[in-house]
Amino acid sequence: MNSPVFTSLLPVILFIAIGFLVGRRGWIRAEAVKDLSNLVFMVLTPALLFRTMSTVRVENLDFGPVGIYFVAFGLVYAATLAVQGFSSLGAARALANTFSNSLMIGVPLVALVFGDAGLVTLFTLISVHSLMLLTAATVVFELAAAREHAGRSGGPQQALWRTVLQAVRNGILHPVLLPIIAGLLLAQTGLAVPPVLDKPLLLLGPMALLLVGVTLAWTRVGRQFRAALRIALVKCVAHPMVLAALGWALGWSGLPLAVMIVAASLPVGANVFLFAQRYGVAQEEVTASVAVSTALGLVTMPLVILAVTRWVV
Repeated sequence: MNSPVFTSLLPVILFIAIGFLVGRRGWIRAEAVKDLSNLVFMVLTPALLFRTMSTVRVENLDFGPVGIYFVAFGLVYAATLAVQGFSSLGAARALANTFSNSLMIGVPLVALVFGDAGLVTLFTLISVHSLMLLTAATVVFELAAAREHAGRSGGPQQALWRTVLQAVRNGILHPVLLPIIAGLLLAQTGLAVPPVLDKPLLLLGPMALLLVGVTLAWTRVGRQFRAALRIALVKCVAHPMVLAALGWALGWSGLPLAVMIVAASLPVGANVFLFAQRYGVAQEEVTASVAVSTALGLVTMPLVILAVTRWVV
């Protein structure tokens, strides 16, 4: 047994469990979960992203494993659309099958298991993750929605170039990408974050894990369980297996590939629900899939990490 792996995972499970208990006991009301999510997404996570990227030199970034990640994403996404059909529902399920919770779970998990070197690799992915994946997803959603609308009413469709430009703009003006860019710019100047600020920033990751547990406590799966479980199995099992197979076929190994495989094994990201809500499709199913994949991930992520630390790193 690789005890350092489980020692690193124990705080992740513990913080999620504490958050779950707090939610179950009603110490944090369901109405407050959205406010907590905004706090994590708009303040805590950007601060942590800035802190880590402020120590990174651009010449040390490796985008090779990120390319493999996007190829794996494209394969799973396209396969889902082929099975589900080109529709808003198919687009929602395809995004759920491929979009990882790389911030609230991925950042603290990778930090605990792989340290700062792993975080640099993960943030290299995060720096283009939302922009590339959400832009592609937006185009697919818009095309599918326009096709469905045209089929119902015969009305005009929005020009594709407008859809793409809007998606790119939203991706750049984003609370994830901006602190990454700011941190990188600071790093290139040779300056550093003062220790009096650096240490508090380092403690922000566990706050996001508490929120994951609280969210799980207030999510009702009910009749959506079977559909959510199918998504969870693809996201937490099939997605990392596809990525690992690609890495093996191309002869890749080492820490960067290990981090990419772990990133692919993460549960469904909350941004998927925002898409489902915006386009009014599969909202209950996507919400349930976030909860079920997070619960499943507590079992599958340790296995994935154990595997990559033995055979990839």
